[in-house]
Amino acid sequence: MSKEILIISNYYPPESGAAPNRIQTLAYVLRSNNYQVSVVCPLPNYPFGKIFDNYIGSFQKKSIEENIVVYRLWLLASNSKNKFIRLFSMLSFGIHLFFFLLFKRTPKKVIIQCSPLFVGFFGVLVSRIKRKTIILNVSDLWPLAGLEMGILKKGGYYSFLEKIELYNYKKADLVLGQSQEILDHLDTKIPHKNTFLYRNYPDFEINYNFEEKTSDKIKIVYAGLLGIAQGILNICKSLQLPENVEFHIYGNGPEAAEIDKLTQSKKNIFYHGSVNRSELHQRLKVYDITLIPLINRIYGSVPSKIFEYARLGLPIIYFSEGEGNEIVKNNGLGEVVNSLDYKGLNKTIHKIASNTITLPSKVEVLNISKTKFNLEEQFKAFLEKIENL
Repeated sequence: MSKEILIISNYYPPESGAAPNRIQTLAYVLRSNNYQVSVVCPLPNYPFGKIFDNYIGSFQKKSIEENIVVYRLWLLASNSKNKFIRLFSMLSFGIHLFFFLLFKRTPKKVIIQCSPLFVGFFGVLVSRIKRKTIILNVSDLWPLAGLEMGILKKGGYYSFLEKIELYNYKKADLVLGQSQEILDHLDTKIPHKNTFLYRNYPDFEINYNFEEKTSDKIKIVYAGLLGIAQGILNICKSLQLPENVEFHIYGNGPEAAEIDKLTQSKKNIFYHGSVNRSELHQRLKVYDITLIPLINRIYGSVPSKIFEYARLGLPIIYFSEGEGNEIVKNNGLGEVVNSLDYKGLNKTIHKIASNTITLPSKVEVLNISKTKFNLEEQFKAFLEKIENL
């Protein structure tokens, strides 16, 4: 018997990145388990802050994508650094979402992606009014994350956001947390809340015939957003690589132009621009190690790259603290270095280059991924949880 479920998210493909991929994976796995899935999201605009060309001029658009009904709603798209403009952008989608859901027939069970906090709030509010079963998917701890990044300061507005956060938690029938830190935080707010640890395990298959090494070079790769939080520009400036080590970079973002210029004067650091996810997975086969940095360590955040690149069989150098550090270390996925410890990072790379440190093999990393980060097993437990709501 088919069941209906609605997903509300601020991100969805054709947008790229961890958040759209995570929501699409959730939709696909629900669909494969006999759910009729519908998604409500904004017109595609992330990460550029501009509505994609094929959607310009639309106020509301409905499509069937891979047997999933997708409703895309207008918003005032922006990626401005001005927090008030960004807030207005989120509110424009949140208010549109509220009235769309208020007058639209929707399934009894609703999964609401939160953050952004205001989008989560409007989704929870209208779902509560219509007496839906609310499953809140918390991927970031706002407003705490904003405080840690220096975007917000304690005071009236911060306290107001905390009230919205608490409202979302209270009204949810089940809270999904992408990290144990998120669930620990929730327990300090509302003890004994119905929760589930739902990690961002990937859902893709590739040919695991790893490329044979054609040189003695050790090739380290970073692929992802090139922003301040990742700190790739400063890493490039600080690296003192041995002769037998190369560092390769894929991605786009605010630091991309400076990285491109810098790497032209570095003989063993290379910038390859941005490629789509499927092509990237094929290219990554030739690399030996992945670097996953998070310079501004944010409580509650665990980079999904850990699980994605483990699935590709890549040993990891994790350049940050927190739960991600513990996951890499406790599962034997590679080496960990505290963020901003560039001396420690260089020392670790030199030890790898001289075989003083032995990283796990690609086959070992792949086997760890299949055993410890199994999406099918996680989803089986998740289905049992939501079907009892």
